Amino acid sequence: MTSESLLILILAIVAFGFILDQFLDYLNRKANRDEIPEVMKGYYDEEKYTKSQAYQRTNSKFGLFSSSFSFILSIGMLYFGGFGWIDALVGTWVSTPMLQSLVFFGVLFIASDILGIPFSLYGTFVIEEKFGFNKTTPKTFILDKIKGYVLTIVIGGGVLWILLYLIQTIGADFWWYFWIVIAAFILFTNMFYTSLILPLFNKLTPLEDGELKQAIEKYSEKIEFPLNDIYVIDGSKRSNKANAFFSGIGKKKKIVLYDTLIKNHTIEELVAVLAHEVGHFKKKHIIYGFGLSILQVGLMLFIMSLLIFNEQLSFALGGTGLAIHLNLIAFTLLYSPISQITGILMNMLSRKNEFEADAYARDTYDGEQLQIALKKLSVDSLSNLYPHPAHVFMHYSHPPLLKRLEEIED
Repeated sequence: MTSESLLILILAIVAFGFILDQFLDYLNRKANRDEIPEVMKGYYDEEKYTKSQAYQRTNSKFGLFSSSFSFILSIGMLYFGGFGWIDALVGTWVSTPMLQSLVFFGVLFIASDILGIPFSLYGTFVIEEKFGFNKTTPKTFILDKIKGYVLTIVIGGGVLWILLYLIQTIGADFWWYFWIVIAAFILFTNMFYTSLILPLFNKLTPLEDGELKQAIEKYSEKIEFPLNDIYVIDGSKRSNKANAFFSGIGKKKKIVLYDTLIKNHTIEELVAVLAHEVGHFKKKHIIYGFGLSILQVGLMLFIMSLLIFNEQLSFALGGTGLAIHLNLIAFTLLYSPISQITGILMNMLSRKNEFEADAYARDTYDGEQLQIALKKLSVDSLSNLYPHPAHVFMHYSHPPLLKRLEEIED
């Protein structure tokens, strides 16, 4: 294909993705209902439910504005050769191809982050504040930004350097070398995220001895779950929303409970939530998900290897010659339809896994307590009780609450 044809194709893909997302959001807004579901009566009163609907509408409008801004900016950069202009500008600063690519992506990262800061500020300190979720202080926000920059430079920059080095030294066969690197990186992250990365942003403290710890340990012994540590994370440092998860691959397992979760739920409800997370482990969802993620990365890298040296891609983005960094951006945009398809398939699998984990918690602990916990979590986060099926199909990694409650009951 010529550079002109490639540019038209890229613009069409970007436009189609934006239109599809807005159509799905429109359907989601229209699917909303005023009546409180029978199973949620006693958890939602009229005032709280009206607040949840207002929260959904506010986020939808804000999402429309932010995504429209991003879409217009992306189309403008593509149509007017903005990426090629940045490439030419960077070329006047440095002459080494490797360094040019690193600086190019550094400029894009800084520019996109600066443009995104107002949206982050508004989302955190206006919307989340208005609906009673925000606990983030300006100091925490700034520190999170700085830490994020450092991690992006060290980890993101390091991974990018390896990719560029392999492309420039090995050629088209780079993909399976880098596939090994990414697989090792993902494995390392899964194993040590809670120990190395998470403490940079949150404080983890061992769960104190007491009824909750005893109940968790008793349940873990019952189902032979290899429990090593139970931690409480200060999630209330940033938000009132709650969560729980466990980390680690192999025999070493760490359970992490948000302090907001502990605050708002009974011991029985907390163990039921934990039982759901254990269900993912027992059903080997984590292992299967890891394997599928690696396969997805391999597919993407293989297709990338077929296009990465296509000079027409660089021309399509406004370059004056072959530039690996321009081709990486062009490939990302061209690959997005495939990425969306694999994302849909992964979401379908994820929703299936959630049903299985719910069933495991019901069968090994208490389905009624899990239902109560899920209802409370939904109310506390003002979640959407009536998402449109098409929106769920495209975007939801978890089944809607009412469907989960129905499946647990059945």
